[in-house]
Amino acid sequence: MAQKRDKEETELKVPENLPICTPPQTLPSPHPQLPAARSPDTSDPKQSGACDPRISSAASPDKPDLVAPMENRGGSLKRPREVTRCSGSGCRKRIGLMGFRCRCGDVFCSEHRYSDRHDCSYDYKAAGREAIARENPVVRAAKLLKV
Repeated sequence: MAQKRDKEETELKVPENLPICTPPQTLPSPHPQLPAARSPDTSDPKQSGACDPRISSAASPDKPDLVAPMENRGGSLKRPREVTRCSGSGCRKRIGLMGFRCRCGDVFCSEHRYSDRHDCSYDYKAAGREAIARENPVVRAAKLLKV
């Protein structure tokens, strides 16, 4: 039991010497009347949120940024919720997790799950014939010469 606790503790530890880097962000220009306003040219890179040059040179420049702009993320949050319904002859019953997927590719409720209850396009007879033919190949003997 003590070994398990040691394992859990090592998995949860995070190295403390990780630098926090954020990409430089463009801010709207401040009002010239404010005394605390600085120009971006004279600002200190540590205060502007830029990374240490040693760290930024170690990172590969061809990696895409992990932080996406807010405009791109805003539209992808709302997804239309898709309700699973029975595909059998006008039933349209809500299935949820209890749907039965047929070999024809549709999802059916418990009443229409059998191929004779819905108009199934999958040919079970031909598939059965092919399976039997694969499992039991026909062995033909060589012709015997008549003497």
